[in-house]
Amino acid sequence: MADQKPTDLEKNSLEAHVDLCALRYKNLDDRLTNIEGKVQKIHEEVSNGNKAMIKVLVGAAGTIIAGLLSTIIVVLINF
Repeated sequence: MADQKPTDLEKNSLEAHVDLCALRYKNLDDRLTNIEGKVQKIHEEVSNGNKAMIKVLVGAAGTIIAGLLSTIIVVLINF
């Protein structure tokens, strides 16, 4: 965003300065609100991704444990 320097009209008129400041602050507030929404969306996507990753890890761990147990049982039965 370009550095907004006061105009000659703004320097000479308090009313013009106040109006321009109000527009600038509104623009700034709108942009910050937009950024907050995007950050919230990213947060939700990361949280959902973490939950999915935990499910995958638990499933993989369960599969490995079941495989090891079956191997141990087969070895014990044939021993």
